[in-house]
This record gives sequence, structure tokens and C-alpha cells, in this order.
Amino acid sequence: MKFIVDAHLPFGIVQALRADGHDTVHTRELPAGNATSDAEICRIAGVEGRVVVTKDSDFYDSMLLRQQPAKLLLVRVGNMLKRDLAQLFAKRQKELVSLLEQNDFVELNREGAE
Repeated sequence: MKFIVDAHLPFGIVQALRADGHDTVHTRELPAGNATSDAEICRIAGVEGRVVVTKDSDFYDSMLLRQQPAKLLLVRVGNMLKRDLAQLFAKRQKELVSLLEQNDFVELNREGAE
């Protein structure tokens, strides 16, 4: 599976996904870095078939209104240390990937994924 991880999420998520064999980029690796616009992230996700991983609910609104991005993993964990978030993600990663294979939208919270 291919992913694009938004600016407000730790690079540890990228590392965990890559370690599991997933083609993953973080916005900081793009030409505009973490200043990459939401529209450009959606464009890249569409062209390259990537799941957008973000904490930004604007992507959820865009998905509902414009069907962009086509696949979204919305992280809703509240305030959490980046290290702890990366650990939570790594712990739930196989479940998340499985859910994303069957669904266009998945939400990760402290209790798990839905």
C-alpha cells in the first residue's frame, strides 16, 4: 500500500510503514516540504494512489465534498507526544492497513481504529 503522511505527524510513522514494506512519503520529503498545500497533497495522492495520513480534519471535509483524497486515514488522538503517537501507530499498523484495504476512510483514535 502507498501512503503520504501529512506535516503534523511524526516521521516515525513513515519509518514504521516503510519497515513493513509500504511505499511511504512524508510531506517534508516533497519539494515544498511541510508547506505543501492540502490540494497538492490530494493531487499527489490521486496520481500516485496514496492514502493520506493526517490529523487535519479539512481532509475529511474535502473527502466528503469532493471525494479527494480517495483514501484517508484520519488520526484523532488529541494531544500526544510524537514518540507515543508513533508507537500507537506501529502497534495498530496491521489493523489499519487491513481496514484501508476494505474502506476508503479509517479513523485512528487512542482505543484503536474504526
